[in-house]
Amino acid sequence: MAGRYSSSTVYEFGRARGASNSPMNVYDAVQTGTVSAETYVFQEGDRLDVLAGKFYGDSTLWWIIAAASGIGWGFQVPPGTRILIPNFVQVRKII
Repeated sequence: MAGRYSSSTVYEFGRARGASNSPMNVYDAVQTGTVSAETYVFQEGDRLDVLAGKFYGDSTLWWIIAAASGIGWGFQVPPGTRILIPNFVQVRKII
């Protein structure tokens, strides 16, 4: 059994169990033009979570930028990389 911090992935019918389709949906929406996106050139010292905080007001939404840009899940992106910032994100805080 895989633990919380285990690198083992559990697959069921060729798909990671519990995996969300959201990243692929974001990527597809941006690529087809269904959702507009702003192009941003990554600078030295930039991080996806910091950019999400700047553009969306919520650093936990870094995965949307990663998904839209097709760059994977790492926070580290080489300087000069062109990424896409989707313009459709609305953040609601639940109190």
